[in-house]
Amino acid sequence: MQMLVLGAGQLARMMALVAAPLDIHIRAYDVVSEQVLHPVTGERYEQNLAQAIAASDRITAEFEHIPADVLALCEQSGKFFPGKKAIECGGDRAKEKALLDGAGVPSAPYVLVTERTHLDQAIDELGLPLVIKTCQAGYDGKGQWRLKNIQQADDIWQEMRAFLDKDTAHSIICEKMIPFDREVSVIGARDAQGNVKVYPVTENEHTDGVLSLSVAGIVSQDIQAQGIDAYHKIADALDYVGVLAIEFFDVDGELMVNEIAPRVHNSGHWTQQGVYCCQFENHVRAVADLPLGCTDLLQPSVMINVLGQAAIPKQVLATTGARSHWYGKTVKPGRKMGHINVSADTLHELGERLNELHEHLSEQDYPGVESRARLLMAQ
Repeated sequence: MQMLVLGAGQLARMMALVAAPLDIHIRAYDVVSEQVLHPVTGERYEQNLAQAIAASDRITAEFEHIPADVLALCEQSGKFFPGKKAIECGGDRAKEKALLDGAGVPSAPYVLVTERTHLDQAIDELGLPLVIKTCQAGYDGKGQWRLKNIQQADDIWQEMRAFLDKDTAHSIICEKMIPFDREVSVIGARDAQGNVKVYPVTENEHTDGVLSLSVAGIVSQDIQAQGIDAYHKIADALDYVGVLAIEFFDVDGELMVNEIAPRVHNSGHWTQQGVYCCQFENHVRAVADLPLGCTDLLQPSVMINVLGQAAIPKQVLATTGARSHWYGKTVKPGRKMGHINVSADTLHELGERLNELHEHLSEQDYPGVESRARLLMAQ
């Protein structure tokens, strides 16, 4: 089977690595360069998008911000999963909110903003502080503002207006700032027949708006049940096919959606060794109409992001249960260059292995590893 992935980054790369043993051959379409290439080797193919679509049995995506004309062409082929609607909901917070409202899944109260009176409305109705986000752009903490007091309103509005003036089709959303205990994410796979497999809920830590690490195997059954319920509601509303990720705020034991990602997700990278069938393989299976793989936890696991580093310290590989994954990208400050997965038989042992890793991973470059090790060793 031939499968085309929209986007040629590390997620397409990891899909290709698990697809080959299934006799599924993946090519990637770089929406920036408009080139078709192999996401692992970088080999370029003499195809345009239309030719690549014609040569493919299935089409999927590794990210949400895909040009409308590309989405439309893929949708017309009848081969595209999870489909145009799902990708658009993941790439537009206004559409995402409408989806959540329709599915009956709680999220932060909000007001859509295209003019100054809407900002004033948000202040009056939602109160301060507010989290303000661009609807159609921004990720990893980019394209966001925090309105903490009324004195900031004029200055922040000037920045918002400058964004809106660039493209009148864009909008901004103001959300009530939710005090939460932690962020967790639910990742699951759904096939075309409506069968669903959901992975254990992960607890996530962020630094400056970017995911630092994710831990699997520590949340309660109640939180897991809430996450599965929300997953079913959202996936069914989209008639979803593939892997879908949902980020939640845990507010006093109640889950509230932060955002959805219609694709494989950074917080699910631990599944490469923590479960029987990782998120990348299950996404490929769902899109290819193959049976979904088991998502039961094999071992408590941690994924550590490698941000802006030129290499992963080789000493990492001396730690039992640790594996490194390198993306082969040009180094830039804060860029996701790779990740480290660590697994163990118990949470306490996982903490010990993180503590061992901490000797080689500085707190500045790998924030949260030391503190997470202490928490797990206390289990």
